Amino acid sequence: MKNFKKEYYANKAWGLLTSVDLYNCDPQIIRDAEAIKRYVKELCELIEMKQFGDTQVVHFGEDERVAGFSMVQLIETSLISGHFANSTNNAYIDIFSCKYYEPSVAAEFTKKFFEAKEVKMHYILRG
Repeated sequence: MKNFKKEYYANKAWGLLTSVDLYNCDPQIIRDAEAIKRYVKELCELIEMKQFGDTQVVHFGEDERVAGFSMVQLIETSLISGHFANSTNNAYIDIFSCKYYEPSVAAEFTKKFFEAKEVKMHYILRG
């Protein structure tokens, strides 16, 4: 298993971006604005990030190919964002923070919450 924390501190990273791509999520969950807000709250508790303001969840639907909810949550150390695609039941979540958190923990929690069949995680050290 990759030691993200060691790499983060060894590189003196300013921040960490984790992108979580979810495939074949439970359609009822990704179409439920309150569930998405609950996900953000629980994720922030898990990775010890402090929410700043309310979670914004807005449905966009002009182009059916990409129609679905988009979410943004400011956190004191940056932000969490995501888009949920109704046509494919896929979701794309980005977690960026200048405070370290464990990317694999965030990705696994995200997969379980949205009941995704598959997950791909990418991370980038910033700075």
